[in-house]
Amino acid sequence: MSRIIQIEIDDSQASPATPEMEQERRVAIFDLIEDNSFSVPGRDGQPAPQGPFKLDLCIRERRLVFDVAAEGGDKVAEFHLSMGPFRQVTKDYFQICQSYFDAVKRLPPAQIEAIDMARRGIHNEGARTLQERLEGKAELDIDTARRLFTLICALVPQG
Repeated sequence: MSRIIQIEIDDSQASPATPEMEQERRVAIFDLIEDNSFSVPGRDGQPAPQGPFKLDLCIRERRLVFDVAAEGGDKVAEFHLSMGPFRQVTKDYFQICQSYFDAVKRLPPAQIEAIDMARRGIHNEGARTLQERLEGKAELDIDTARRLFTLICALVPQG
């Protein structure tokens, strides 16, 4: 059961989400709970903690915090990641999402598709960055990383 079964997000530091971004967040949480792959390797000669896991995400002291607990609530791990590697990709993602949301309202399907392809590319870049930053701390597949990147974007103050 190497998977996340519950996720909580402390977005009290984040900017208010647009309705479109809020919808993306809801979809990401739903999809993440439905299908994900997440495990924590053993450390210091200890066996790997067994899932399923509960995950709390927040930004604390300008660092991204992953607080991982077992299903019963016992703490398994806590990872603190610098936001530096995520700054440019989240900024690019916010900009392309805004372009996409605007395009849906007024552009023909071919142009919307081109913007959506660029959006997916930036989203994949963010997911790969997350996988790299979690290397040795947690193992997750690309789809799980993509969904978590969407949720990380929900935590980043905009503007």
